[in-house]
Amino acid sequence: MSENRMLGSRVLDLMQHIGLIIVAVATVIAVALEVNTMWQARNVTLADLLLMFIYLEVLAMVAIYLRSGKLPIRIPLYIAIVALARYLILDMKGMDNWRLITVAGAALVLALAILAIRVGHTKYPYDKDDSGH
Repeated sequence: MSENRMLGSRVLDLMQHIGLIIVAVATVIAVALEVNTMWQARNVTLADLLLMFIYLEVLAMVAIYLRSGKLPIRIPLYIAIVALARYLILDMKGMDNWRLITVAGAALVLALAILAIRVGHTKYPYDKDDSGH
């Protein structure tokens, strides 16, 4: 590999790590703001807990990526399912039947995708030296 390509690759890796650190810091700030909101309201709702869970999953995703250099595709899918559940909880009373069915169906499709990925990894695991790309 040429010197310019190696330098470009290092610069991109550095920019990627800086971006991940920014995401992690922003997520920690969002957690602190949400805890402050709950503290001031003296009330914790299920929607608050689901939002905190989303924040924790984002932090876990950043940590896994920084540690291994790989992003398990299931984590964003889990985050999406929790986000859809939170959306249902917050707006269920204002939703018509079709929107409710559509959002629930989207969560089901994501759950089936996770199941398919898990089955695929079990039946067709990556070789230990395979990067998975």
